[in-house]
Amino acid sequence: MSQTTIDLDALVQPKRIHRSVYTDPDIFELEMERIWGKAWIYIGHESQVPNPGDYATVNIGTRPLVMVRDRAGSVHVLYNRCGHKGAKLVDTDCGNTGGGFVCCYHGWSYQLDGRLVGVPHMKGYEGTGFDKKDPQYSMQKLAQYDSYRGFVFATMDPEAPDLKSWLGGAAEVMDNLCDRSPEGEVEVVGRPLRFDHRCNWKMFNENLNDTMHPMIVHRSVVDAANDYIKTLPEDSGRREEAEIIPPFGASYKNFEATDIVGFPYGHHYDGGKTSIHANYSVDPDYEKVMLEAYGPERTREILTFNTHNTLYYPSLTIKSAVQNIRVVRPIAADHCVIESWSFRLKGAPESLLQRTILYSRLINSSGSMVGPDDLVAYRRMQLGLESDANEWVEIHRDYGRDEMHDDHWVGRGTSDVDIRTQYRAWRHYMLGETC
Repeated sequence: MSQTTIDLDALVQPKRIHRSVYTDPDIFELEMERIWGKAWIYIGHESQVPNPGDYATVNIGTRPLVMVRDRAGSVHVLYNRCGHKGAKLVDTDCGNTGGGFVCCYHGWSYQLDGRLVGVPHMKGYEGTGFDKKDPQYSMQKLAQYDSYRGFVFATMDPEAPDLKSWLGGAAEVMDNLCDRSPEGEVEVVGRPLRFDHRCNWKMFNENLNDTMHPMIVHRSVVDAANDYIKTLPEDSGRREEAEIIPPFGASYKNFEATDIVGFPYGHHYDGGKTSIHANYSVDPDYEKVMLEAYGPERTREILTFNTHNTLYYPSLTIKSAVQNIRVVRPIAADHCVIESWSFRLKGAPESLLQRTILYSRLINSSGSMVGPDDLVAYRRMQLGLESDANEWVEIHRDYGRDEMHDDHWVGRGTSDVDIRTQYRAWRHYMLGETC
């Protein structure tokens, strides 16, 4: 299908989505240009670059970028590209580049904010009109970049709303994640778990708050976990796993009680007052430092705000209750990579970090007990949608029953309001409609 002949308006309708949205390479390329090139995309966390010269590389689609901290302590998001012949300036995931960047090809050098400062053998440029102070030869900055509570985002669109406006009401989950630290800050721990997904990137996002699948897709692992837990002594440390795996087999009734809240620009979360994380036990030492930091009332507010997954469309999902994030990295119409990052709550006991790592090991990694269940379903959907047996994917659940508020929508926990929220944003970016 040629990009010039795609009728985007007809592909996403109020209660159905055309299968080509998941399979067509031309639509994927348009998404990279109009969604990933216009939305605020998660780049990384400031704690990944704590010192001057520290950098972390990332791609938005096929565009290589670098996040770097300069000598004054500011964090920049730059195109990872030399202004001369276009070579990538750094080619590793992270590191420290010292006082600046130097191209491996002709030795052009740049300050940490991207400004070109050195061109070898300048004599050859005399009288040519070349001016190394011309900004076009520097490392180019993205149109906008900013951070919220240490989470760094960037957009290629100079006309995009500011980051705080774009986050809107969904920012409360990011606040909750950070406020769970007695010091109000979190920091990245270690490298990410990377999980290769041979499916369209939107399938992962749609699954985040799809509460109609867990009791089916994860039934076998939940049953096996429950059978194993029955064999453990009451004082076994392995019972921590009992708080993590069995809730994935909760009933439709339990999930329906959680609610799904949708926001402009495609963001949404499941839960708030309750979620599958709501019954996690609280380490007494953690409760003590939280009470010292916030007092009883504020501590209760922080720890009883329980969301399951929060999506900041299209690239970032957060689990504030377990201090874990997952990042979507699209590669092709049928291929994406999901990164899982763990965070430490500054000032909290080490037991909180250990639970976060345990959660990732059990749920998110490629060798986990839960994540591969989902991936099998995604892959089967990807293969099935290649067939023209039915042109449409339906999203009817609770259509017309979602409650409309000033700045968000609320649906029951088993509603398709989350998917409708995403595709409302999809249309906004792809067609230039009001979000």
